[in-house]
Amino acid sequence: MNATSVDEEFNPSVHVYEPHKVGLPKLRPYFKALWQRREFAAEMSRTNIRAANTNTFFGQVWLVLNPLLLAAVYYLLVDIIAGGSSKIDAGERFAHMCGGLFAFYYFSGAMTAGAASVVGGGKLLMNQSFPRMLLPLSAVRTAFFRFLPTLGVYLVIHLAMRQPFHWAMLLAPVFLIMLTVFAAGMGMIFAALQVYFRDTTSFLPYFVRIWLYLSPVLWFAEQAPEKFKGFIQYNPLYPLIGGWADLLVRGDIPKWQMWAGGGFWAIVAFVVGSLFFMSREREFVVRL
Repeated sequence: MNATSVDEEFNPSVHVYEPHKVGLPKLRPYFKALWQRREFAAEMSRTNIRAANTNTFFGQVWLVLNPLLLAAVYYLLVDIIAGGSSKIDAGERFAHMCGGLFAFYYFSGAMTAGAASVVGGGKLLMNQSFPRMLLPLSAVRTAFFRFLPTLGVYLVIHLAMRQPFHWAMLLAPVFLIMLTVFAAGMGMIFAALQVYFRDTTSFLPYFVRIWLYLSPVLWFAEQAPEKFKGFIQYNPLYPLIGGWADLLVRGDIPKWQMWAGGGFWAIVAFVVGSLFFMSREREFVVRL
């Protein structure tokens, strides 16, 4: 390496930070740096998994047991105590609750961890120069790898409940991808808000619980009361989890409104979330 290249590499002007300057960075260099630093996000994700003991056997077991036990509790409350008045087969209902809860807890875990990622990474932000978007994206990656073991458990439940397998189930990952993109966008929105309003992550669990009841997790999408359907269909998780359940549990091809609605909410959340996050990024160090 010659003297010129050394001077260029360590030129202070390359690393000038302007915390007072608010606005979007240059998008092309930003996303180029984001791609070049992808291994940085992957390593952060692996570190978080090890720190949470989810790379151990009992750690993985708890990841599965938590939503599985909740599915049993909700099934007891919704089905047995309610008198089993639904015309839907009991095995199908339980499989639906398990599949829906696994997907919902993946989404809520990714969004919640993403929301806490910037404030939680305060020292890292002070000492390293990197695209800050890597923090919430790393949280989504962590949540995804924690979610993967639940898919195998769901397949066992699907068999135990004597639910048939259909070729359409192979399309379920499309809704999983849309759910991941939506979770990433929401995580970036709340991560930026958390820098300004430190109670955001304290509010999120209540918001998530209400969102759970308004989403087709404990009930099937077609069971929504007719008078509330117009309102519920504006819930982004209605097409995302509803389409996921239709494919995974029943093997039914969702209506085109589910595909269009899921894609629309995923793209809108990611675009709005990333633009909002990047426009606030220069202020993070000052606010922290």
